[in-house]
Amino acid sequence: MSTLADWQDGLARGLRRLDEEGLRRRPSLATGIDFCSNDYLGFGRDGDLALSLARRIQAAATEAPEALFAPASRLLSGDTVLHREIEARLAGFKGTEAALLFPSGYQANLALLTSILGPADRALSDELNHASLIDGLKLSGCRRCVVPHLDLAAYERLLVEPSHGGRTVVVVESLFSMDGDMAPLAALEALCARHGALLIVDDAHATGLYGEDRGSGLVEAHHLERRVAASVTTFGKALAVQGACIAGSRSLVDWIVNRARPFIFSTAVSPVLLHAIAASLDRLAEVPGRRAPGEGAEGGVRGRAARLRRRLAEQGLDAGAGDSPIVPVVLGSNARALAVAEAVRSAGFDVRAVRPPTVPAGTARLRLSVHADHSEAEIDGLAAAIGRAIRQMGGPANGPLGDPLGDQVPA
Repeated sequence: MSTLADWQDGLARGLRRLDEEGLRRRPSLATGIDFCSNDYLGFGRDGDLALSLARRIQAAATEAPEALFAPASRLLSGDTVLHREIEARLAGFKGTEAALLFPSGYQANLALLTSILGPADRALSDELNHASLIDGLKLSGCRRCVVPHLDLAAYERLLVEPSHGGRTVVVVESLFSMDGDMAPLAALEALCARHGALLIVDDAHATGLYGEDRGSGLVEAHHLERRVAASVTTFGKALAVQGACIAGSRSLVDWIVNRARPFIFSTAVSPVLLHAIAASLDRLAEVPGRRAPGEGAEGGVRGRAARLRRRLAEQGLDAGAGDSPIVPVVLGSNARALAVAEAVRSAGFDVRAVRPPTVPAGTARLRLSVHADHSEAEIDGLAAAIGRAIRQMGGPANGPLGDPLGDQVPA
């Protein structure tokens, strides 16, 4: 067998193992009522927003067609007036001196962490942080301490330890993407200030949902815009478009421009995408009610999320507390989560099973995403479909990890 054929055969064997373990992933087309995507404010189905974006792009194409393309990095000829205008607007949105655009939140986190941290530094990272934060810390070469999830006492114990010459940073998500719980940002910032550490916040899933004034996220909601070292905002969740930015001081952004390889060696963000970001920011300001906490006709996505949690509780399911639009239904085993997801999708609801390594082993789940345009009937119907699927399988709602539908092999 040739080297190439042997290598390809090894890939096939690895894929078969993933199949056996219930861990193989395949892209699948969306069908049914969307309780899967991060389109929290319903912008992805907003006709007014779509028309606004179309008008913007048509106007730009008529005035200067070349302004819709980005065939170079920002440090060559890829920088445009529009890039600078959008970054200035994002700085105002986030309440900071400056902001820097990236094609994705993953790339923004890599750029931030690898440019400001090195082997002499120490990072305290929540155990449930997103993979992009984990990878950025690994690539930076800093010393990493994984902290039990949102354990303030553990953070304080580590912060009082000597840093051995380098900086200590605390790295945390504001709204955790798989559990829907929130970091105690004010308490963490106070700990960092007391012990001479820096706080870095990934505000991705909170953007557009929290903050009484601008709706820019939980950093704004806690009035920490000028007290955190940096925050990362993404546009692919509530704003329904691609891209991200790092927000912070002018000196931070200038440093990243000079030191971050993911910025230096990447093509500039497409101007077409910049028009989409601007249109979504305009729409966010026009529809503040979509993020309102109340229920009923005047309520927004957070009120709808609270309703779903109550309806799931009536089905005997523990979906956590709070009003974030991320609602987890932990089912334990991979096979159980896959089977329930398939049954619920057959009932007309687009939900997906989330399995390790995205979540810890033994915590495979349905990760439900509530949107501002979900009706009460759709929310109630989803909860009923989940409860019915679990009952038909003969197990308790969020049953023990060793339930009868357990995996044939360890998860």
